[in-house]
Amino acid sequence: MVANKALAHNAWAYVKHETEYQAATEDDQRKSHRKQADEHAAVAEGIANLIDDLADDFTTAWCSGCFMRTEHRKVHGKRSGVRAHLCASCGVATVGCAAPQCVHMATRGLGSFRIPRYCAEHRHDIPSFERATDTVEGPEDYGKLLKYDKPNLNRATKLAAAGVLAAGVAVPGGIAAAPAVGGAIGALMGYSGAVAANVGLAFLGGGAVAAGGLGIAGGTYVVAAVGAALGGALGASVTNAYVNEDKSFEIEKFREGVGIPVIVTRGFLNESSSDWRAAIAFVERRYPDAPIYKLHWGSKELAALGVPAARGAGARYAMGAAARVAARAGKAAAGKLNPIAPVMMAADLAKNPWHTARVRADRTGVALAGILARTEISSYHLVGHSLGARVMITAAETLSTQQGGPRIDTIHVVGAAIGRKGDWRKLNDAVSNKVHSYFSSNDKVLRYAYAAAQGGSVAAGYAGFGTSYPNIVDHDVSSCVDGHSEYFSKVTPV
Repeated sequence: MVANKALAHNAWAYVKHETEYQAATEDDQRKSHRKQADEHAAVAEGIANLIDDLADDFTTAWCSGCFMRTEHRKVHGKRSGVRAHLCASCGVATVGCAAPQCVHMATRGLGSFRIPRYCAEHRHDIPSFERATDTVEGPEDYGKLLKYDKPNLNRATKLAAAGVLAAGVAVPGGIAAAPAVGGAIGALMGYSGAVAANVGLAFLGGGAVAAGGLGIAGGTYVVAAVGAALGGALGASVTNAYVNEDKSFEIEKFREGVGIPVIVTRGFLNESSSDWRAAIAFVERRYPDAPIYKLHWGSKELAALGVPAARGAGARYAMGAAARVAARAGKAAAGKLNPIAPVMMAADLAKNPWHTARVRADRTGVALAGILARTEISSYHLVGHSLGARVMITAAETLSTQQGGPRIDTIHVVGAAIGRKGDWRKLNDAVSNKVHSYFSSNDKVLRYAYAAAQGGSVAAGYAGFGTSYPNIVDHDVSSCVDGHSEYFSKVTPV
């Protein structure tokens, strides 16, 4: 029983929630912890019953819970009443995929079920188990990595589930192995105990992409928690989810060249413009002969910020519009400064344009890292403006968790819309050369709008990172940059 990860982590989460329930004084907190404790207890008990019925028979197949090819021990169902298997890797209950002639294992939940269960391939969670470690020549070929091997049978399953529920028949499930990474994610974010599980799970299933969260397994925290799985099936599932959800995501090869390739992206104030001349000119001033790629991302979220190009009188309107966005962020957070605030604030933050754009930047960075990890190129330069700088920083930190993969040589971030205070060790270690940050004290968008949206936080693009880490170098360009949209046109990269 101890060897079953799903059981161990659900039992751990139960004890933590039970303890928090007994200590809580507010009714809402008690109800929340009571519900969570009961759910974890039910899953732990269900898995324990399956373990009691384990047989010596097993099958070796791909698991849709952990995306590993592993042994699945058969459950005979004498006491549990359930016919299933248990994955030897993650411990979740599995069952053979319902698709004809498919030999993979699907996750089945606990109890009986009346709808077919399909594997991750037939749900289109991943393009392919076996091709999860394939590589492509360059990032422009990433579409080949996302080509599905099997038809998507998940839609039919959803319709069947809706019919079953409409008929009043319960479909037992369970959160299964989610706490196995949920607690680790929460711990990495600085929380502990039951709060860590709450926060971690909020960023997993509790924070769906559609609701503005990080999706099924999103964020650099997940990549770190699962052991730098960028080159495998789990990393493929993360990239696949992000790229398919953001229809504007594209890596476009601008030109051929020699040397280390450069990937450049932009942020708000210019996301709707098709004019990339300033950005490309910035890159060419430093890397005149290099291959250049343009990263398109998050057009919907960036446009929702409602900030026009900051030139002339437009700058004042830009700050006003951004300030209104910031005010909504502050209102959402007001009165929720308690240990379970990330869970309680999820619905409010999902409605806030700044929050969703910031989260999109993080997701895009993880997706980019997942793609670069599977290319045959050994090194890259990254260039990003505004929230695009956040994309590149996230990509570099995420990519650094993979051993033996491509390295980031140099990063150039201009007007970075990311807080200057933080632990930048990962960023320092993520580059072979330097991170060059160009900041301007004349950037009013970062000075006022960003600070308001982030509760007073100072942006690195306004005052520099101010860190002693040797690979992160600040460059004050206030003498030539008067506004947030002027960096690419007026700065010569080091």
